[in-house]
Amino acid sequence: MIKVGLLGAGRIAGVHATAISSHPGSELAAVSDYFPEAAQKLASQYGTVARTTEEIIADDSIDAVLIATSTDTHSDLIEAATAAGKAVLCEKPVDLSLERAQACQVAVAKTDRPVMIGFNRRFDPNFGALKNALVAGEIGKAELLSITSFDPAPPPLEYVKVSGGLFRDMMIHDFDMANFIMGDLPVSVTAVGTSIVDPAIGDAGDVDTAAVTLTYADGRIAVIKNSRRAVYGYDQRVELLGSEGLLQAQNMLENTVVKSTTAGVTGAKPTYFFLERYMPAYAAEWAAFVEALTNGGALPVTLADGVAALAMAEAATRSAKTGAPVMMANILS
Repeated sequence: MIKVGLLGAGRIAGVHATAISSHPGSELAAVSDYFPEAAQKLASQYGTVARTTEEIIADDSIDAVLIATSTDTHSDLIEAATAAGKAVLCEKPVDLSLERAQACQVAVAKTDRPVMIGFNRRFDPNFGALKNALVAGEIGKAELLSITSFDPAPPPLEYVKVSGGLFRDMMIHDFDMANFIMGDLPVSVTAVGTSIVDPAIGDAGDVDTAAVTLTYADGRIAVIKNSRRAVYGYDQRVELLGSEGLLQAQNMLENTVVKSTTAGVTGAKPTYFFLERYMPAYAAEWAAFVEALTNGGALPVTLADGVAALAMAEAATRSAKTGAPVMMANILS
């Protein structure tokens, strides 16, 4: 039984608390948060205790921590937990700063403790089936990847101001998905972004609508589209064109009923947001983490994967500001 300390007590921490408590191989041993009352509330919901982050990290009886705190604390907490001998699953991104994330990677390597980054979309069964079909050669060689990720509504402006920007906060999932499917980093990143959903987001220094083109050394191309507003629901689609066919992972819908009348044919909208769309993926992500720790296998998503996605976000941020492609070799050098 893996005893787990949950660092953070916000919305996403609640999702992780459910996954930890529901798995037969893990136990939620304690919860901490910057706001002690939030930690106490979440802990009481799951029959555990609220403690400080320092106490959780120092407790030798706790085997692992799940970090679901604000992004600016991630690298520090990863380093502290691994130095204390604990395994870590940390929400994305590793940090707001690529340089800081790379330093974290160096520090963790010295501890030899496992660190997994929470790119939960890799564990979505639809995206996983698409990847498996590609690996099985069902559409030949991948040539053109298209990833669509639209939120139903923008986050609060207060969140936007501290999020690190759309490329680091939102599109970073899609950068990792591109790496997951293509199996390689691109050689260049070209991005364009604007704030047409809410001018206040632009005033805060961010964008709410963006498109990125990734080019690969062998000629493959990936296109990622993000928007903070899709009035019809949470739009999450992946399409992959290969030399011998096409793979598509479509939206999850509120229901599967289709109404056909003389007026036309109508169906349900996509599920509203990530909690509805990706709950099974979060459970599968945690199960994979427990499996790796229990049986000594390799983690399916590593700290290096997190740094790679952050490097792509950094490249996209620079490209959007300059209007020019950014070479990944220049970002990673």
